[in-house]
Formats: sequence, C-alpha cells, structure tokens
Amino acid sequence: MSVKELLGYKLMLAFEGTTPPPRILDWLAERPVGGFTLFRPLNVASPGQVRELTERLQTAVSPQFQSPLLIAADQEGGQLMALGAELTQFPGNMALAAARDPELTRRVGQAIGTEMAALGVNLNYAPNCDINTNPGNPAAGIRTFGDDPALAAQMAGAMVDGLQSAGVAATMKHFPGKGGAQVDSHFAMPLIDHSRERLEQMELRPFRAAIESGVKLAMTGHFAIPSLTEHPDLPATLSRAVMHDLVRQELGFDGVTITDALDMGALTQGAGQIIDIIAATRAEVDLLLTTNQPEVQERLYHGLQLAYSRGLVEKWHIENSVNRIFALKQWVSQQTWPDISVIGCAEHRELEAEAARRSITLVRNDAGLLPLRLASDAKIAVIMPQPQDLTPADTSSYVKPGLATAVRQHHAHVDEFITTHPPTESEITALRRKAVGYDLLIIGTISASMQPEQTALVNELLALNVPTVTIALRTPYDLTVYPEAKTHLCTYSIHEPSMAAVTAVLWGKTPATGKLPVTIPGLYAFGHGLNLNPESN
Repeated sequence: MSVKELLGYKLMLAFEGTTPPPRILDWLAERPVGGFTLFRPLNVASPGQVRELTERLQTAVSPQFQSPLLIAADQEGGQLMALGAELTQFPGNMALAAARDPELTRRVGQAIGTEMAALGVNLNYAPNCDINTNPGNPAAGIRTFGDDPALAAQMAGAMVDGLQSAGVAATMKHFPGKGGAQVDSHFAMPLIDHSRERLEQMELRPFRAAIESGVKLAMTGHFAIPSLTEHPDLPATLSRAVMHDLVRQELGFDGVTITDALDMGALTQGAGQIIDIIAATRAEVDLLLTTNQPEVQERLYHGLQLAYSRGLVEKWHIENSVNRIFALKQWVSQQTWPDISVIGCAEHRELEAEAARRSITLVRNDAGLLPLRLASDAKIAVIMPQPQDLTPADTSSYVKPGLATAVRQHHAHVDEFITTHPPTESEITALRRKAVGYDLLIIGTISASMQPEQTALVNELLALNVPTVTIALRTPYDLTVYPEAKTHLCTYSIHEPSMAAVTAVLWGKTPATGKLPVTIPGLYAFGHGLNLNPESN
C-alpha cells in the first residue's frame, strides 16, 4: 500500500443511519480507515441494533486493510451517554468524585466498558481529565472530576483502569486541560492563559495519572494556550509543542493522539479546514475525528493526499501515526465481545444505585428540616426544569424529569411542576401564586448559576417562606445564586438512580456521605459535606 493510501487510516468517520449507508460500505471495500464514531441521535436505536451495526461495519472491511475498525462513542456517564437509555445510567465524573472512592470509580469504569464491548464499541472518549477551575465553564462542569488536581488525578487513573480492564480503550481529554475555559469550543476558541508552572501544578496532573495507568489515547483540546504554543490564536490541537513535545517527549505518552471533533467553531471550517488538518498532522496528531458530512470527509481524505504529494506532509509523519494506530488496532483485536445480556444487568444496576447513593452531598441543613417528618396529608410541590442539552456534548434531553416520581415513593400528596428551560416570566408568576398553598417545596435546578431565569424563580419562591429544599441537579454552584436557601443538596446527575438516592436522604432512609469535589465560591470549601445519620432520627 502506498504512503498516500495509508492516510485513510488517520480518519475517524461518522455517518447518519442505524445501518451502514452504501457510501460507507464502499469506503470500507475500497479505502483504509481508522474507524468510526457513533452518535446517539445519528446511529443508536437499541442495544441489539448497535451490535448489528458494529458487526456489519467490521465484516465490511476489505481483507487488504488493517482491522479491526476502531469504533468509538462518548459514553462518559452522567450528562453524556452516547449509546442509549438501555445501558446502565451511571452518574458522571463529578458524582464519582463526590463519593471519594477510586475503587468505586474503577468498578463503574469496568461496567461502562463491559457494556460498550457488548455492543462492539471498543473505544471510549473518556475520561474527561479537565479540572473545573472555572465555575462558569459552559462545557465542562459535571463532566470533570472537580477542581482539585489530586482528586482528579486519582479518579482519572481509576477510570482508565476500569475501562481498559473491560477491553475498551480509554481516552484522556481534553489535553492539556480546558477546565478554565470561558467559552464552549463547539462555538468559539477559548483562550486559557495559564503559566507553565500553573499547568504543572494543576491541569497536567490528571493526564499524568492517566498515562501512568496506561491510557491508550489522548484527545486534544481546541483552545489557545500561549504559555505552550507562544501564539494566542493557535489551537493546542495544531501545535507540535503541545501534541509532540509535551505529551510525547515530556509526559512519555506513547499511545494514539486524536483530535476533538473537527466541526467545532474553534477550528477553521469550510475549504480552509484542510490547513488545520495539515497542521494537526505535522504536529503528529494521529487520528482526525470527523463528523457525518460526506463532502467534508472526502475533502479531508483527498486534501491530505494532495498535501503529501506537495511535500507539506512528510512520509515519517504518516508512517509514525499509522504504526501507532496499528498498535491500537492490534490491542483491540485481542479483546472479546461479552454477551449483550450484560447491558443493564442486575449487578450493574446495583452498582449504578451505589454510585448514586454515595455521591449525594448535603451542603446545608440550617433549618433542621432534614430528615423530613411530614404529616400524612401534607402537600408537596416538586419543581424542576425540563432537561435539555446545554452543550452539544450532552444527552440530557433524553432524560425524563424524575424528581417528583422519586418523591412519590416517600409521600402520597405530591404535585409536579416542570418548567421550560429556562422558565418564562409567566411560569415564574404562576408558580409563585400556586406555591403558597403547599406545606413543602422541593426545587431542583439545572445549572442555575449560569441562568438568570432559574435564579429568579428560586429566589421568588424562597421569599414566600414556605419550607423549601433546593437541590442542584447538575453543577454544584447553584447555591451561589440563591444563597438564602436553608436546606440544600447536590446530586450531580438527573438520572433516575440519583433522584431515588437524594429523596432517600431527604426522608432519612440513607445517610448523605458525599463530599463537595469543588469549592462553591464564597460559601463552601472543597470537601464540605454534612453527615445525616438516619439511625439517629
């Protein structure tokens, strides 16, 4: 095979459809490829369908090309679950960090990996190794292990161990760390102006831990970091100083590097995109993560070949990358596909419940309201917004509001109020009028610290002086915008197990044992968490 043809192995393709479209089957018969990324809205209908899809892709590869295919997904847990609701809905990284148990994290990683392997998905774009040092980061939040580098490093290593023990390659992302970003790189390029010393003390520590655990891939971050690149407008993805000198030579990573999605606003789009692809290749980034536009995939494939013909990409750039990709494919080929019956099995459901239960953090109980002791005829109003995707790296919109359902397991008289996200002024007015007729309000918020409308709703309801419990259902910073709340908890997840876990704490059925994995600015330090012993009440 010619060097030009080898360039196909650098592409991670995507497509729309629950079965491979003809153009993809033609590609697999005629050209090499690294593999495919599966996306929930594009490719996922059921576990059985996904397994059939991955089997069909693997068998369609021409014998002349290196196999198996790398088949990847964003199965992070928590807010980003790319492979569907039938898989076990584990809480995400921040919830696991709140539980403070690396072995629990390893077990969750192993379970996630086992279920992925049962679908024929052999590469997970996880764990997220960013440190959430900016509470206003629009895209990190609960996808991270928090803001403490030591804890994040411990948890990142454990997650890598768990995933790869199940035969699924783990990916540390977004190198070299974009937790401090002010904007979402899906839409614009963040500038992270940390010093080299700061990076060593904070951002790089989880990546070092992942490398020590043998992580197979490193995903680049599309953000500018001048202390490393010397350019305020150069994405780290395209910088040899970052993607070769730092991650390979200094940190000793010898696995496969992969870009974040190439359709993000932080990178050049349109015809000029090939310039960025050439720059990434020259920086020794191995895999290029495309999305599902056929014309873009063709442009990149042929553009890379032309770049090689014109001497813009050297033979050694290509061969070094392809050798690393082949080594990863060889590792994948040695793994097995478990039976599909492991998906959502009893053991995993028990682990799902344990992880949710151990993450619940009681931040404030100033009114002594907990554990709840209500008259049998007391009326409870449960209020929360309709979950929606707050970033393209989000599957929250697939989750049905479940807080009221969980409350009804403990009390008979419960009314549910689901607001739009964000709530409208008319909704706020109506809820303020209705809330005075209840004995208890339970209000769930989803990143209210970044949404003034949710903030207004909660503060208006708190002013009514009806006994109220507030629950941060996503990022734990919401208390900063309604600090008058007297009873407050964090779940870090909107999935059903976390709803069941938090309501069990409210009624004193289980203890609250989670500890904050971040600082809540101006209010509570990292590690804060009240103990509520159910046996003493």
